[in-house]
Amino acid sequence: MTDASKQRLIDISVPVSAATPRWPGSPAFEASRWLDLERGDIATDTTIRCSVHLGTHIDAPAHFLRDGATVDRIALETLIGRCWVIDIPDGGAIGPTQLERGWPAEPVERVLLRTPNSAYWANAGAQFVEEFAAVSAAGARWLVDHGVRLVGIDYLSVQRFADPPDTHLILLSAGVVILEGLNLNEVAAGPYDLLCLPMHLQGTEAAPARAVLRWP
Repeated sequence: MTDASKQRLIDISVPVSAATPRWPGSPAFEASRWLDLERGDIATDTTIRCSVHLGTHIDAPAHFLRDGATVDRIALETLIGRCWVIDIPDGGAIGPTQLERGWPAEPVERVLLRTPNSAYWANAGAQFVEEFAAVSAAGARWLVDHGVRLVGIDYLSVQRFADPPDTHLILLSAGVVILEGLNLNEVAAGPYDLLCLPMHLQGTEAAPARAVLRWP
């Protein structure tokens, strides 16, 4: 890979470790080595334990819908392609008014919402923040009505902490893939190419993902 092509790639994934903030009640990340070169073993082999909703991950419809599609049934074409980073400078609920302000003039199928949440990731080992910005039910309906196939947010949920699951239900019922746990702190608003590849887990409602933006 050339230096020029490296500069065009922006990793918007959150590093995962025991210090990564997690949803309250979710199990802590654990990594243990059952083989270790330092102990004289032939190789190093690590076992991890964590929620599939830790760090950067996608939600499939099965997360909230009893007969919804699981991660392995999501089309890769939804996760790879042109997207827009929309700047949402205010905290709180993200509704139609906030979305309209930064919405591009051209049709868009993938949107990543850059909010004040991204600043939380700069503090490694920080506690979970309950007052994060997220999409309201009205905002979710607006996104569906505007043909969005994927929506990303820069914290651990697309809906606010104390809200009922309406936002998830509206998006997932419409087949919209939810990409959560992004770090958009160093990303300017505008068009990019999104490359998001979740683990190919069979039968699960979510999966950890590596998400990268590329300058178009």
